[in-house]
Amino acid sequence: MTDAAELQRRTAQLLAAYPPATTGRPAFLEARFDAGLAWVHYPEGLGGLGAPRSLQAVVDAELEAAGAPDNDPRRIGIGLGMAAPTILKYGTDEQKQRFLRPLWTGEEVWCQLFSEPGAGSDLAALGTRAVQQDGGDWLVDGQKVWTSSAHLARWAILIARTDPGVPKHAGITYFLCDMTDPGVEVRPLRQITGEAEFNEVFLTGVRIPDSRRLGEVGDGWRVAQTTLNNERVAIGGMRLPREGGMIGPVAKTWRERPGLRTHDLHQRLLKLWVEAEVARLTGERLRQQLAQGQPGPEGAGMKLAFARLNQEISGLEVELRGEEGLLYDDWTMRRPELVDFTGRDAGYRYLRSKGNSIEGGTSEVLLNIVAERVLGLPSEPRTDKDVAWKDLAR
Repeated sequence: MTDAAELQRRTAQLLAAYPPATTGRPAFLEARFDAGLAWVHYPEGLGGLGAPRSLQAVVDAELEAAGAPDNDPRRIGIGLGMAAPTILKYGTDEQKQRFLRPLWTGEEVWCQLFSEPGAGSDLAALGTRAVQQDGGDWLVDGQKVWTSSAHLARWAILIARTDPGVPKHAGITYFLCDMTDPGVEVRPLRQITGEAEFNEVFLTGVRIPDSRRLGEVGDGWRVAQTTLNNERVAIGGMRLPREGGMIGPVAKTWRERPGLRTHDLHQRLLKLWVEAEVARLTGERLRQQLAQGQPGPEGAGMKLAFARLNQEISGLEVELRGEEGLLYDDWTMRRPELVDFTGRDAGYRYLRSKGNSIEGGTSEVLLNIVAERVLGLPSEPRTDKDVAWKDLAR
């Protein structure tokens, strides 16, 4: 049984063999993965030791104290938070060996090819087609949208329709797509912030070997649920210190600039500060539950709270700053590697937070998930439940 003391011993061995001060970042991260100290709850040989997930904090604390480099988790969040747990659960041994190490070290960035122009909230209505050829390969044609990091990604998790003659949830298959393959075209999708962190992705005759199929043919919706549940936890359950996230800049402005204060703003700030702290502590509890197993529907509730709070807090910040809150620092079209809420001004936070109730599952869909899977309320009536996808009105 691997305990905290054993992990501290292994971490000390890693640091002695690969001193952070003299070891290059890629070499250190590869050595850490091979030592089983990347994600300790993963199996041996796949970056872990089969230890309790809660013990990851022991390793992280030792490495941080030694000044060791991390794998820049914000930049590779889609790979870490969505692709990796899905590959671990449904991947073949060959797929796990091929993809997990360069995914964790950040050598290979991942993106998510799920949403489409006609299938966002109703993701199961997707129309991207994958047709299997005689040789076993699949030819994929379609369009995906709102794809974060597609301009940086080497690999993508992709769901496509492989059988249009069955109901929409049944005819979907899950693939791992090489973003450098012929037929993959990435176009920037400029947002209200001026940036293009999102992209459109066009797939034209993209050939995917059957060896890059994840799970069984037609079982892609079930596989995708693992991805989506982990995505919501990754977005809504991130670890933050007190006054971390959006509430921090507002509280800082309130303390440093008393001339902006009013009684009404004070009452609203107190309310949102308490709600932000409740959400932070709830996220901590969610992570403790996650350490005991797979994420459940509770992640939908956290993601809902994250979106609502970000939008309300950023709105309050703009009001608090008055005329200054209407200013915007930079409309330059650029394609960033990550979203930086606290590194920009109030105007950026206000505009960018509008996407929080769309990305990672719309708030309307998440409300249904909470109602049905947490509260046990009856499902909404579905008239298309037994209708073949090809016969649905579009």
